[in-house]
Amino acid sequence: MSRLPDPIRDGLARGWRVAGGAHGLLPERVTCDVAIVGSGAGAGITAEILTKAGLEVLLIEEGPLRSSSDFNQLESEAYPTLYQESAARKTRDKAITILQGRCVGGSTTVNWTSSFRTPAATLDFWQSRFQLPEFGSDALAPYFEQAQRRLSIGPWQMPPNENNDLLRRGAARLGIATSSIQRNVKGCWNLGSCGMGCPTNAKQSMLVTTIPWALEHGARLLVETRAERFELANGRVTALVCAPASDRAGAKPTRILARHYVLAGGAINSPAVLLRSQAPDPHGRLGKRTFLHPVVLSAAHYDSQVRGWQGAPQSLYSDHFLETQPIDGPIGYKLEAPPVHPVIFASTVTGHGPSHAALLRQFPNTHVLIALMRDGFHEQSPGGSVQLRGDGSPELDYPLNDFVMDGARRALLSMMEIQFAAGARRVMPVHELAQPYGSWDEGRRALAALPMQPLLAKVVSAHVMGGCGVAGEPRLGVIRPDGVHWQLDNLSVHDGSLFPTSVGANPQLSIYGIVNRLAQALARRLGGGEAILA
Repeated sequence: MSRLPDPIRDGLARGWRVAGGAHGLLPERVTCDVAIVGSGAGAGITAEILTKAGLEVLLIEEGPLRSSSDFNQLESEAYPTLYQESAARKTRDKAITILQGRCVGGSTTVNWTSSFRTPAATLDFWQSRFQLPEFGSDALAPYFEQAQRRLSIGPWQMPPNENNDLLRRGAARLGIATSSIQRNVKGCWNLGSCGMGCPTNAKQSMLVTTIPWALEHGARLLVETRAERFELANGRVTALVCAPASDRAGAKPTRILARHYVLAGGAINSPAVLLRSQAPDPHGRLGKRTFLHPVVLSAAHYDSQVRGWQGAPQSLYSDHFLETQPIDGPIGYKLEAPPVHPVIFASTVTGHGPSHAALLRQFPNTHVLIALMRDGFHEQSPGGSVQLRGDGSPELDYPLNDFVMDGARRALLSMMEIQFAAGARRVMPVHELAQPYGSWDEGRRALAALPMQPLLAKVVSAHVMGGCGVAGEPRLGVIRPDGVHWQLDNLSVHDGSLFPTSVGANPQLSIYGIVNRLAQALARRLGGGEAILA
């Protein structure tokens, strides 16, 4: 793979305008038409469209610029380099581990390629509860179609790996439907290391699509550069103050002057910039209603090898348990089979000493299912709140209340039953007090008695949404339906923090499609030429 072309290194050699970190000192002052904070899903889409429209674009990314030549399929390198807080970001009480990208391309560089349009039921809820008539399935369909063409999103043609096929086989024996997941890949080698950066550039992330296009056509990029705060006056942003992310001695801040500013640093990070800026928040909505799709996990051992680290990491799913309850009833959940790599597996499963070593000896024969809970649709599921620590860094307070943990228990039961139906020898819910259970009857009785409490039941998340919710009235959200801040008329938010609830599906395509529409409208508002994504 070292002989494969590296489009990032090639572009840098052609003279792309990149500064920060190894790419040179940051300038003390930059002027542009549009400054975009972040380089992930929303930022990349926005950068390409605004550059196409003839606007001068600057992207600011806190993390490093890494590319396929750097992606060695090693967890020990990928997690510290490419993820927020070395893939160990946690909620305030440490009860939920959160995976978010921190590199050029953001989470699109390290996600598992799963691509779903925003479910119609979710959009219907947003329309009725947050006064968003513009957010209907038909209205958004053209923008999703453009994103899917641009990013090669389509059905996965290869057979599922064994980790995914066990979900299919077990569900089928219980009469539960599964479906194929669409993926944003082109020429995929089916390696399974998507979460460590794609070494073949097959994953059509922002790193290899929209950002290179924007840079090739004149956009600029600052890397290893932290957006500290906006300077505000008279209902407008007057400047963005940035600093080197590495806190180099003697480094001076960079002031960015733009006609318009776009926040696309991701949920948690985007609200944090506004909080540090003391942005107006007359209705107390900023940072609130931050959602996670809280995930619980179930591990199972089989007589034959599963080798969950090989092949497309997620290719099948089941929405059966999203559809058995009303959307605003008891919390529903989506079932998927994640990739199983040794470091992330060992740091996620419970136990220590001999019991932990025994789990790892069974690693090649281990199957894992996850349940993504659809939070934000019930009054007892208000999500979490982004806050600032004393040093200005963000943290998320997300209480795991009884309503959410009831969903966790039901999800663990559902996954266990499927795994036994698929022929598991033993199933172990990922819970501090759980043991490997040898039958569905034994496991069901034991799981019913386990206390569902934070820090006992293992909860993780890779989908952070909300905190700058969009709404048709200022009392209901932070952002207008056109993506512009209700109180700051030259500031937009173009990332997953826009969502007024969780999506109920892996969110990258929701961001691509919705931001595609917002960015095209912003280009027109700023007097740029007509520009579409694809």
